[in-house]
Amino acid sequence: MTKIIGKISATEKSPATTEDFFFWTDKKEILSPFDIVKVEHIAPDNTKSITYGVIETINHVTDAPSHFTSYISSDFGDTDAVIGNMNRLGMNYVKATVVCNTENVYTPVLDGKQVSLCDDEDIKFALGLKDVKNPLVCGYLQMYQGREARKIKVELNSNFLIGPDGAHLNVSGISGLAAKTSYSMFLLNALQHKFCTEDGSTAAFVFFNVKGRDLMAIDESYKTSTELTKEDKKKIENDLPIYENLGISSEPFKNVRYYYPYSKDAIWENVQSYAKPEDVKRQKENHKAFSYKFTYEKSQDKLDLLLANEDDSTGTLESCVNFVINGAGNFAGVNKWSTFVEKLDENTRTSANGGQKNEILVTSWRKFKRCVSKAIKNDIFSKVLTNSEVDLADEIQNNLTANQVMVIDIARLDENTQSFVFGSVARAIYDMKLGADRDNVPDKVILFVDELNKYASTDIPPSSPIRRQLLEITERGRSLGIILFGVEQFRSAIIDRVKGNCATNAYGRTNAIEVSKPDYKYIPKVYQNMMTRLSPGEYIISNPALRSIVNIKFPRPTYKQFPNG
Repeated sequence: MTKIIGKISATEKSPATTEDFFFWTDKKEILSPFDIVKVEHIAPDNTKSITYGVIETINHVTDAPSHFTSYISSDFGDTDAVIGNMNRLGMNYVKATVVCNTENVYTPVLDGKQVSLCDDEDIKFALGLKDVKNPLVCGYLQMYQGREARKIKVELNSNFLIGPDGAHLNVSGISGLAAKTSYSMFLLNALQHKFCTEDGSTAAFVFFNVKGRDLMAIDESYKTSTELTKEDKKKIENDLPIYENLGISSEPFKNVRYYYPYSKDAIWENVQSYAKPEDVKRQKENHKAFSYKFTYEKSQDKLDLLLANEDDSTGTLESCVNFVINGAGNFAGVNKWSTFVEKLDENTRTSANGGQKNEILVTSWRKFKRCVSKAIKNDIFSKVLTNSEVDLADEIQNNLTANQVMVIDIARLDENTQSFVFGSVARAIYDMKLGADRDNVPDKVILFVDELNKYASTDIPPSSPIRRQLLEITERGRSLGIILFGVEQFRSAIIDRVKGNCATNAYGRTNAIEVSKPDYKYIPKVYQNMMTRLSPGEYIISNPALRSIVNIKFPRPTYKQFPNG
C-alpha cells in the first residue's frame, strides 16, 4: 500500500482547478519537484478514478501572521534559545500540476481527499511510460527519499525521436558541466544497439568531432585510456550496474570509421587534428581511419558552402558562385584548385570595360576571392585522391550502410572550412537518400552536430547555404529519414525554425540569464531554477509522448575518453 502524505486543501484564494491542486503535508515529509502524487477522485456512475499530479512548488507556513511575530516568539530574537516563548504550528503545503486521470475525468479534485505517494506502476502510468511502443531507454528517474525511494527506467517511443511520428533532438547546456556530448552519445549508443538487435528498419550514424579528441575513440573501452585516472575509471565502473538495470549494453560503439583532415605533412606531425599521431596510425593500420580531401572536380558545385558565414543580402557572391559552377567565361574546363585560383585572379583585375568582368563587377570578384581564398589554401583542398584518401561525399553515397558510424574530425579546421565540410556531408546524405543506386541504403541517417550555434544561430546570415540546409533537414528531413541531433550551449541563440522542429528537447545545467529568455517561458519557474543547479549526468527532458517534462539521470559513457582534450 502506498503511503498517504496529506490531504487536498482548496481555499478561496488557492482553489483546486482542472490544471492544478494544493495539498497540505507534514513539515517533516521530504518531497521534491518532479515527484508524482495521486489523489482518489470521482468518476461516472459513482465509481472512482485516480488523478495524478507532479509536484511543482513546496511551501512551509506557520500560524504566525508576520515575520515579526516569529521574531517575538523566539524570545525577541534570541537565536540561542532552543524553545521560544511560543511553539508555532507549522505545515508544508504543496502545489501539484495535474498530469492525467485514469478515467479522463478533469473536474477539480475535491477538498479533503487523501494524497498518496505512487508505486512504480502509478509513476509509469502518470508519465506515459507504461507499455511504450518501440521503446528506447533515455535514462532513469529517481523519486522520493528514504524507504519510499524509487528508481524508474524511462523509455521513449523511438518513433517520436527518429520518426515517423516525431523527429530530431536538441540538447542545450553550459560548457563543461552540462555533459551535452555525453548524453547525446548515451542516446546514440542505445539507438545503435537497438538497431543491432531488432529486425525491421535500419540506421546509420554520422558524427562531427568539433572539440579536441572527444569522439575519436568511441569504439574503444574506457579501460584502454591512459588519461583517465583510477578514480575516473572507478566512477565509470560504479555506473556499469545502471546499464544492466536499464537493460541496455554498456559496450562502446561498434562498426566505427574515423575520417581525419588530409595533411601534406607526414602523419606523425598530424597538424590538422588534435588526435595523437600514434592513435591515428594504429586506426589506419586497422583500416578504421582514413584521410579526407576535396578535389575541385567533386567540389565545384559546393563552392557556395565556403560563403556560409558571409552576408550576401545583395546576391553578389551568389552570382560569382553560379558563374563558376556553370563553367562560364574563363572557368570553362577548370579542373584543379590551382587553375581555379588563377582564373579567379584574372577576374579581379580591372579591365577596359569600366571595372566589369563577365557581367559581374570586379569589386564583386575581389570580395568573392577574399572569402574563398583563405579556406582553399587548406591541405584538404587538393589536386587528386590517392589510395589512402577518400572523398566524404563518395564515402556516404557508396559506403554508408546500416549500423555504421562515421566520425568526421573537423575540430582543428578554421570556421569556414568546418562549414564547408559539414555542408558537403549534409548534401551527400540528402543525395544518398534521394537517389543512391544501391539496395543497402539505411532507412535512417542520424546526424550528430555539436556546437550547433556555429551553423544555426540567429547571427548566421539568412542567405547562408548551411542555414538553409539545416532548415531543410529539420523541416522535411523526417520524411526522408534524415534526423538531426543538435547540441549547443545556449538554446535561445538557435533559429526558431530549427529548434521548433525538434520533437525532443533536453535541458542541462544553464545560467539564470539564459532561463530568463522566451524559450523557457513554458517551463514552470521552479523547474527553471532547478536548471541552474543540475549536476552532470542529469537532464530535464521534454518529448511529445511524455505527459510531463521529467528530470532524468544517465550513467557515464564507457568508451575511451580524453578529459584533457
